[in-house]
Amino acid sequence: MVGFVQNYDELKKKVDVSACTAVNDVFVLTAWGKDSKADGKIQMLADGSAEFAKKIGLEVDLTARGLGVRSRRYSMVVQDGVVKSLNIEEGTGVEKVRAPRAMCALV
Repeated sequence: MVGFVQNYDELKKKVDVSACTAVNDVFVLTAWGKDSKADGKIQMLADGSAEFAKKIGLEVDLTARGLGVRSRRYSMVVQDGVVKSLNIEEGTGVEKVRAPRAMCALV
């Protein structure tokens, strides 16, 4: 998320709202947002039960590793409720979803 915060001014020219969703509770996301200096820039959206991740088909079951159901890493551009661009990270990397690369891919 650091790259998105660092590139916030450039991103703001292209999108109305920047948000981060994670399979965690609101308290964890609030702390993460403050620690990442995302306050006022990136909306932190808690998906504690992975319901959003499941509904968009990006859940990953890591129960065998003791992590439960999580969300895959991705970046997405949504315009008027329609997904215009979706970049899904393969494996454990952050090559496709980090800024500014994700922003360039989403333009």
